Amino acid sequence: MTFRDFLNCRFMSARRGNSYAKGNKGGGRKSEYRQIYSDQVEILSKLGAIDLEIAEIFAVSEQTINVWKKKHKEFSLALKRGKDLADARVAMRLHERAMGFEHNSEEIKVVSNGAGLGSSVVRVPVRKIYPPDTTAAIFWLKNRQKDKWGDRSEIDITSMEESIIKPMTDKQFRQLVKLLNGA
Repeated sequence: MTFRDFLNCRFMSARRGNSYAKGNKGGGRKSEYRQIYSDQVEILSKLGAIDLEIAEIFAVSEQTINVWKKKHKEFSLALKRGKDLADARVAMRLHERAMGFEHNSEEIKVVSNGAGLGSSVVRVPVRKIYPPDTTAAIFWLKNRQKDKWGDRSEIDITSMEESIIKPMTDKQFRQLVKLLNGA
């Protein structure tokens, strides 16, 4: 299936008043899974579509998508392949941002031809350099090495000495309340 074929597919939603439509309290019609959905779902997931968006495109519920994943192995594998590829692309770009990168590009410049001779448009090749991005690096590390770079710190109170955690007597509690109320 080509991308053009994919774009030419028509997904129609149910007409108003259709008792078999999605959301029908009495139970909807059985979904009609088609083999071509495997190809389409791989393309959609490569483009970053999530299950809910895929369900909307196929005019079914997200629950139906989950049923199709269980019943049709080729559908599930195609969805996973597409999502894995999209995630890998994002991870690669994030890594490039975190490390810094450079690439060749062009800039369009208007250059004077001299006094009274007008100007001309010129394409100038340039090398663009992007320094490492600390925000991208922190994000990368927080997700890849949570134990070392995570924001959360955990305190194990079971290993603290018992003398630190003592129950308060009623008298101590009343004194604390008085102190806090300014009396």
